[in-house]
Amino acid sequence: MPVAVIRSLADTHAGPAAKRKPQRRHVQLWCWLFIAPNLVMYMLFIGWPIAISWYYSMLDWSGLSSNISFVGLNNFKEIIADSYFWNAYGNSFVFMLGAVPLQLVLALLIAVILNNPKLRFAGGYRTLIFLPVVTTASIVGIIMVYIWGSDGAVNFLLTQLGLLDAPVNWLSDAKWAMFTVILIYVWKNLGINMVYWLAGLQSVPRELYEAARVDGAGHTRTFFHITLPLIAPIGAIILLLNIAGSLKVFDLIKTMTDGGPFFATDVVSTYIYRYAFSSELGLPRLGYASAAGMFFAFTIVVIAILQTVVSRQFRSKQGKERAS
Repeated sequence: MPVAVIRSLADTHAGPAAKRKPQRRHVQLWCWLFIAPNLVMYMLFIGWPIAISWYYSMLDWSGLSSNISFVGLNNFKEIIADSYFWNAYGNSFVFMLGAVPLQLVLALLIAVILNNPKLRFAGGYRTLIFLPVVTTASIVGIIMVYIWGSDGAVNFLLTQLGLLDAPVNWLSDAKWAMFTVILIYVWKNLGINMVYWLAGLQSVPRELYEAARVDGAGHTRTFFHITLPLIAPIGAIILLLNIAGSLKVFDLIKTMTDGGPFFATDVVSTYIYRYAFSSELGLPRLGYASAAGMFFAFTIVVIAILQTVVSRQFRSKQGKERAS
């Protein structure tokens, strides 16, 4: 075959691919242009503060004056020796362990009920459950102080039902404060978790449910053998989001208890705020607060890595079981 013919055939086959490359670059350029504002905002308000906090954590600085001294790892040593920090650290995990399972289970149950296509007014129910999510957390906290107070609606209802002999100030009692804050947090964030689960449930093909119904499987067997395995990967992401969100809780606790009574609800976020911005301990200690934040952030990163590893192993195990 002549060389000219071979070259012409090669150009003919390479033509569409060569045309696609500029188009692909054009699309990628537009994607980057749309992403760029978000990236810039992220770097300005999240990326840069995280990076500069590492530097601040090695300083003895109030954040207000020009008196700055480099102390190296002394802030971290002081944090490790501070019993109040470990109390807040432990309370953060108590809050997480109390809130996350309750949130996930309740939201999943509600999502399963509302995912029923035969349920009337399902959209209205979803809206009502989602409303607390879009309500400002600080406003919710202030209102809940009155509702859960000694002369509030909760005590009135419980005493009228005969469940309480005397009113309880739920947020001022060290035995009940953490429990109360967890309940309010779960109620406020239930709607967003419901939406997450609904997205997962609606990704399950209806044909599988119909086939299970034909085979005589009931609702319980269908849920545990079809629904739950298929939404497990989405559940892992929801779990990670809830763990991260509950560990950095601040606004509700700040407005309802301010970490009290007697530091019973003090979490790492309120501990950091107290040292970084509050004057109740004297002059603020921005360097010390930054060190506490970095220490706790490292903990969250470790948890996220461990959860990712476990999730991957679980998915690979599921893939092997399906293949076999």
